Amino acid sequence: MAVLKHLANKNANYGKALEYLMFQHTEDGKPVRNLKGDLLMRDTFIIDGINCQAFAFDRACRDVNQKFNKNHKRGEIKSHHYILSFDPRDQTDHGLTPERAQQLGMEFASRNFPGHQVLVCTHTDGHNQSGNIHVHMILNSVRKLDVERQIFMERDSDCRAG
Repeated sequence: MAVLKHLANKNANYGKALEYLMFQHTEDGKPVRNLKGDLLMRDTFIIDGINCQAFAFDRACRDVNQKFNKNHKRGEIKSHHYILSFDPRDQTDHGLTPERAQQLGMEFASRNFPGHQVLVCTHTDGHNQSGNIHVHMILNSVRKLDVERQIFMERDSDCRAG
């Protein structure tokens, strides 16, 4: 069974999200560096973008924010970070693979965050090296595209870009 966690982020540096997903960090969130000071790449990850290229996520979010004149104040929520975490037993009991988890994350993000730029990244290391497969979904708080209204959208503006 999967668990979904949400974090709101007020950091305007969208590149930090990409850095966290691609590079190793300590348990307290600090980047791990080699003796030369270079960041150490994670051993395994799968990364994709929705409504943006994954490795240009930071620039794409800044462009959308600028276009709609949003997310320029210090206290505003700039992005939302969802983590879909699977039970380690899902691998043996249900054949969960990192590729399948990434596919599920992409489907979840497409369905639940239509029109948003979303960075979807699967890790296999788990929290505190537990080994559980989990999927990070980081989305710009500003919608990039107009979309068809969904049942969960409360206001007319919920389906419009900006």
